[in-house]
Amino acid sequence: MKEILIFAGTTEGRRLSECLADVGIRHTVCVATEYGEIVQKEHPLVSVHCGRMDQEEIHAFLKERDYAAVVDATHPYAKVVTDNIKAALSGMDIPYFRLRREFGQKSDYENISYFESNEACADALKHIPGNILLTTGSKELPVYAGIKELKDRLYVRVLPGLESIGICMEQGIAGKQILALQGPFTAEMNEAIIRQYQIGCLVTKQSGRTGGFQEKLEAAKNANIPVLVIGREEEPEGSTFTEVCKGIERICGVEIMAQQQFHIVLAGVGMGSRESLTREVFETIESADILLGAARLIEPYQPRLEKRPFYSADRIIPYLMELQETEVCTNMKNVVILFSGDSGFYSGCQALCQALQNEVTAGRLRASICVLPGISSVAYFASCTRESYQDAAIYSIHGKKLPNLAEKIRQEQKVFLLMSGAKDVRKLGELLCEHGLNDCDVMVGYQLSYPQQEIKTLTPEACRDVTEEGLYICLIKNPNVRPKALTHGWADEAFIRGKVPMTKEEVREVSICKLGLYRGAVVYDIGSGTGSIAVEIAGLSDDVTVFAIEKKPEAVCLIEENKAHFGFENIKIIQADAPDGLAELPKATHAFIGGSGGNLEKILQTLYRINPGMRVVLNAITVETICKVQELLHRYPVEHEEMVQMQVSRTKVAGSYHLMQAENPVWVCAFTFCEQEENEVRI
Repeated sequence: MKEILIFAGTTEGRRLSECLADVGIRHTVCVATEYGEIVQKEHPLVSVHCGRMDQEEIHAFLKERDYAAVVDATHPYAKVVTDNIKAALSGMDIPYFRLRREFGQKSDYENISYFESNEACADALKHIPGNILLTTGSKELPVYAGIKELKDRLYVRVLPGLESIGICMEQGIAGKQILALQGPFTAEMNEAIIRQYQIGCLVTKQSGRTGGFQEKLEAAKNANIPVLVIGREEEPEGSTFTEVCKGIERICGVEIMAQQQFHIVLAGVGMGSRESLTREVFETIESADILLGAARLIEPYQPRLEKRPFYSADRIIPYLMELQETEVCTNMKNVVILFSGDSGFYSGCQALCQALQNEVTAGRLRASICVLPGISSVAYFASCTRESYQDAAIYSIHGKKLPNLAEKIRQEQKVFLLMSGAKDVRKLGELLCEHGLNDCDVMVGYQLSYPQQEIKTLTPEACRDVTEEGLYICLIKNPNVRPKALTHGWADEAFIRGKVPMTKEEVREVSICKLGLYRGAVVYDIGSGTGSIAVEIAGLSDDVTVFAIEKKPEAVCLIEENKAHFGFENIKIIQADAPDGLAELPKATHAFIGGSGGNLEKILQTLYRINPGMRVVLNAITVETICKVQELLHRYPVEHEEMVQMQVSRTKVAGSYHLMQAENPVWVCAFTFCEQEENEVRI
């Protein structure tokens, strides 16, 4: 098979080379400088020629070997080189492709001026005050350095190669004015340079997306400085990356595009500093072509192509889809997405991983996916405090609300709590004080792994005064633990009463058992009274949501008091005369009817329509109510039907004797609706 010749020295040229090497196509890459040779990825199928060539030298080089095609992937504004390549090919029967750089979307920044030449731009700079950030490269430097009123104001960003730095020295540019750096550069880094060197104007070529043009404009916009651009607003002529690959496919008879895909790595980076990375994650970041994640996580690293502050599926998936179809990034391999802490511990990694896998399974995204762990903040903080965490409860309020947190802390000797920032520390202090947990010690970890790291122990009261913004984690140590009972059941005396009827203790426990609750259950407590049933159910699990439905205002007040008394936030109070209002609530899985107010028939009808599979338990104290229940149940398909009569007697002390005092008999009726054809339900 004949070789392909690529005139490179650009990101596009390097990417095309890697793409061809991956599918076994031998080729030669021509670069102008030794730096271009250094950054070119080594491969057994790739030969590299280093050095500038004029038209005659290019022609001679072409005649040395029988090339199948020539790809011009030089810089969009290297017009002289492109003209020399075309002229050298004149009369030779070798296909020629000009690889066009993708320029991306136009910026909405208005303070941009375009110039046809460097000379015109340099002349305009005479009338613009302040330091100048010159990012046009070293070859055009003499145009600017030769003007006395510009020379001392220039800060020149060039590649860190001997040739580029040598040109700067020849032009009399002082060392402090030379920024020898390898891109790509993020908008944040560009802006940092602008502010560090007090730049008043930025000069750039229209270098396209891979040349970081958009990032330069974004930084200039943020710093509110003018941008002078060498080149036209429209894109230069040429073929897209996809078109070039298709052309080489036809010539070589090897599929290129079909074999290209992303290799996506979702990686945990610990607390965020380089030192907290695992070696595997560090090496993965080092080999990244594209780096995604929260801004603070990706800021220290420079991938080979670009990075974006994207970390949610709704931004990452469209971004990858676009790259997959664009010419420059069709052959992208390594996409690394960073997550703080451990990828499997209170992380957004799982949701994104599933979303990406769905796209791969559907055939919309060509990618392989893997996940790498990191050091969790809990593990790191535990080591800093010399505390174990295998015997601690671990929760997160990072970006979310955690129900019944006070009760969780009350029941545990140690609780690690992940937080969003200072406001969460203040909320924690208020919560502990409000619920009588003032004896707790709160160990606070601030900016873990960073130079600002600080660990201190605060009282709940002192937590309320924390104002320093940053990343926080807390360890709450409770000296007065109240262990959670293995069975549910609160004594009647634990509830705030009043004159509102309340389901008695033993009846509550049997009724709740008959409900057969599970995690994630949604329960209607109809005729909630004092809210005792709602409180008991809410205390079983944070994953259960209870809607306490009550029509009497005085009863609603009691429910609110008991909710606050027990601190259960997974109780939602609804003032309504059931079944009014039920249809607007989330679909229930279970319902307890403690009082129907004469609306039992309508309530059951509504419950069945809401969920023909709901488990229902109701209490009755009169024979008439039980008869009505039996009558109504004949109209519905039900299963697992139970009817229990409870007669509870309690001891009452009379002098030296204990007498049994009977409570009113209560019927506990339980059943589960069955979903059947509508014409089989007689309602």
